[in-house]
Amino acid sequence: EVQLVESGGGLVQPGGSLRLSCAASGFTFSSYAMNWVRQAPGKGLEWVSAINSGGGSTKNADSVKGRFTISRDNAKNTLYLQMNSLKPEDTAVYYCANYDEVVTTLHYWGQGTQVTVSS
Repeated sequence: EVQLVESGGGLVQPGGSLRLSCAASGFTFSSYAMNWVRQAPGKGLEWVSAINSGGGSTKNADSVKGRFTISRDNAKNTLYLQMNSLKPEDTAVYYCANYDEVVTTLHYWGQGTQVTVSS
């Protein structure tokens, strides 16, 4: 079965850094664009970042530009999100999801990892 397992979340002080990982299995990871999406407490889903299948093209939401970097290691079937200069408003559950270009949908989602930015 398809599995996406996020890890690396935790409690960090404002200005700190975390690196999230998403371990993928059950599909051809290297053939799919991948995304990070987050959900803050009481809020809806917010798209954060995307990377194409080969890793050569990325896009970020304006709210995280210059602070977050998405990357992937296709040999390890793993997606990453390096988060620097974290702010309290970055507090959210972070999900990874693959992109189905046939139906233009984020098809498979992980269970998420909690990031809390607080002093």
